[in-house]
Amino acid sequence: MWNKHPKALPYLFLSEMWERFGYYLMIGIFTLYLKDVEAGFAMTEKEASDLYGTFIALVFLTPFVGGLVADRYLGYRTSIIIGGVLMGLGYFMMGIHNITVLYIAMTLVIVGNGFFKPNISTLLGNFYTDEHYKEKKDEGYNIFYMGINIGAFVCNFFGAALQILLGWQYAFMAAGIGMFVGVLVFILGTKHYVGFDQKKGTQLGDMPFYKIVLFILLPSVVFGVIGWLLKGVTSDTNPDSYIFGSDSTDAFIFACVPVVVFYSSLFFKAKPEDKRPIGALLSIFAVVILFWAVFKLNGSALNTWADRYTDREITGTTKSVFNGLKLSKEIEYKKDTVELYDSSFRLQKENGEVKKVVDYPIYFRNVAKDKLPEDNSKVSLWATNLSQSINPGWVIILTPLVVAFFTFLRGRKKEPSTPTKIAFGLLISALSVLVMVAAVKMGANGTEKVSVWWLVANYGVITIGELFLSPMGLSVVSKLSPTNITSLMMGGWFLSTSIGNKLSGVLASLWDTYDDKTDFFWINFALLLFATTLMFVLLKQLNKVMREKGIN
Repeated sequence: MWNKHPKALPYLFLSEMWERFGYYLMIGIFTLYLKDVEAGFAMTEKEASDLYGTFIALVFLTPFVGGLVADRYLGYRTSIIIGGVLMGLGYFMMGIHNITVLYIAMTLVIVGNGFFKPNISTLLGNFYTDEHYKEKKDEGYNIFYMGINIGAFVCNFFGAALQILLGWQYAFMAAGIGMFVGVLVFILGTKHYVGFDQKKGTQLGDMPFYKIVLFILLPSVVFGVIGWLLKGVTSDTNPDSYIFGSDSTDAFIFACVPVVVFYSSLFFKAKPEDKRPIGALLSIFAVVILFWAVFKLNGSALNTWADRYTDREITGTTKSVFNGLKLSKEIEYKKDTVELYDSSFRLQKENGEVKKVVDYPIYFRNVAKDKLPEDNSKVSLWATNLSQSINPGWVIILTPLVVAFFTFLRGRKKEPSTPTKIAFGLLISALSVLVMVAAVKMGANGTEKVSVWWLVANYGVITIGELFLSPMGLSVVSKLSPTNITSLMMGGWFLSTSIGNKLSGVLASLWDTYDDKTDFFWINFALLLFATTLMFVLLKQLNKVMREKGIN
């Protein structure tokens, strides 16, 4: 496999694998940590989802700046190393149980990802400009994407074991170590990057950096502050008079306005030969926002589904293996306390601080009566964050099949264009939501727990959609972007991811407001179906632009 691709691919593959090991380990435990009433911050579902959504939104907003700085000043290699080091430090600090330190750690991860994420993807694309590798670009990005998911799959087992054995702090430390290993691997591949890592500098017609600061970054900060302070109309359903759901959501949406205006200006100010490709990319960016809004529920609403609504009890050999590997916890069932679910914690003063202390595991609140264990007995439950490995597990299994499928079609000159792949990716992703609608029905709207196979099936379907869309998005940016703003346009792809991520947090924060959980998933289905329709409407024009550029 490797000998048909540039020599840099294995190093970029392994660097990204370890970087994603750290990131997804952290994401897999983040909301669980925030909601932990004993060792975390005792946040509600709404509070944790809102902070999670804002965090992952900002993580994917900063690539806009990181890509621009790399293009003009630092080059890709230096930017990637700086980003990796900042993220590693952030992960190490996250385990320090102090809310101020948590926000500082989140800031380091946000800034670090801005330097790392767009530039390693762009650097990879540079190797496929050679005629020898040009037709293998989609395949190269699929292989690269598999590296991402190997890291994402493995990390949750380490996160679960370390959290159970030693606590949250050590799980976050493992994320930091993974990130630093990724940086080291990247540095080891330096000799293979020669000739592909030049910084492009400021090109004729480019907006000077000071103008970007004055007219984009500074306005974003000002708009963000306005969004935080500005209040909407107070009502029974909106007692705090938020405009879009919370102060952080209001601030984020307002802050995005100058950045969106900037990307729109790229189209209007572009050279005639660049105008249509940039317009095509901006159209794709707008449509895939809704994909990310639903897909990124994996770390929030679907994590909650795994925690509250999925039967996680294990017995027999599985129990022995999981207990031996410290991937499960034992909890005790006490019949006389189960009815106290609505007041499942008490306040206790400890070292001058008032803390919430759990009186009993809330896991049993929706276990069917005929499946409840004997009074005062213990059961073993696999760790919730292991559910985060289902999606990357599917990616590892399905990537070779998807690559082989498109290679087969290419050999017969029937391979669909990259925009067509994205359109079908959206459609398949929409179908995955129907699996969760069925899961809610099977669990009688959450009154009984359901099998983990529903999550497995949901992730299996949406993973096919993801493989049609996400690596193809990276590929199409690399194909259509004008040479002097490739990393900047890669930042635009991540900007759409960022906005989608924030919308995902908004959707997840509404989870507890739906009495009928099928309504929650029907809304997600409608959003994806709308995005699918838009993409198919745009498809004719997008394919025309691809043909004009002489690419597929």
